[in-house]
Amino acid sequence: MAEKNIYGNTPPMLGAKNLTETDDYNTDVLFYGVPWEASSTWGDYTGVELGPKQIRLSSERYSTYLPELDHINVEDHLSFGDVGDVAVNPHNVPETVGIIEQFTEKLWNSGKFLVGIGGDHSVSYPIVKALTNTGKKVGIIHLDSHYDNYEDYHGDKYARSTPFKRLYETEGVRNESLIHAGIKGPRNKPENGKAAKEAGAVTLTINDIREQSDLKAYANEIYDMAAKDVDVVYLTICSDVLDFAFNPGGPVDGNGLNSYELLTMIYEFGKRGLCGMDYVEVYPMQDANQNSAHFVSTAVLYVLAGHIDGGHHK
Repeated sequence: MAEKNIYGNTPPMLGAKNLTETDDYNTDVLFYGVPWEASSTWGDYTGVELGPKQIRLSSERYSTYLPELDHINVEDHLSFGDVGDVAVNPHNVPETVGIIEQFTEKLWNSGKFLVGIGGDHSVSYPIVKALTNTGKKVGIIHLDSHYDNYEDYHGDKYARSTPFKRLYETEGVRNESLIHAGIKGPRNKPENGKAAKEAGAVTLTINDIREQSDLKAYANEIYDMAAKDVDVVYLTICSDVLDFAFNPGGPVDGNGLNSYELLTMIYEFGKRGLCGMDYVEVYPMQDANQNSAHFVSTAVLYVLAGHIDGGHHK
């Protein structure tokens, strides 16, 4: 109904309580959007700033019941709130980075499970920086085709291709617990792999994942690497970790995970214990049926189902 919409025709994510006009974050899970696109790093492939709106619109179709996961109904165990969108400034990149950091630090201080909806991948830097500001030492599971660790993009230090370089430089992130998983393809360059290695970050390619005989066990190994010597583990998912056959509203990258593989892994991560997550790089303008935006609801529910089944909601 219109009165519960967070703006215009846009409902709260997955039927969440509308928390846009209060600072009383009295739900277990907090959704927020980051409608941000900085430098466009590939021609006219653009529109990712529309992701939070379309993902919320698509989520209205779904319940929180997952019969394939022992008939769990997520909302029976966790309450949802949607705090709305970060008020970005499209004309000022550094200012927006600071705005995102300030906005999410307030949310992190609530102690709730945070789910950020992007937006391009640059948003993960200020989100995690805000988490480190709370005094936490952070490990990161980064699911992506690409490292996103360039020094800059034509002088822009906060482009979508740079956030993990900024995170390597962030004191509260343990680089050895930063796991780049699903890496593949020639849109990466030699300097990306070199930068990850020099920083001490871990690279797991698509072949490392695909060649496992037990994906659930391997997901737990990945979690163990991310959780070593840190206080919390954060999950960030770029849509293009999926093969483009499963991600028509994302960058064109083949040889990726299928949806079952991704869901299996993130359920296991959730089960082990995450402090929060983001899902980024959904391009509604590129996707006539909004398949990629629809999938985000399922991905989020799988993480939250794992969170419940691991006993972290109590």
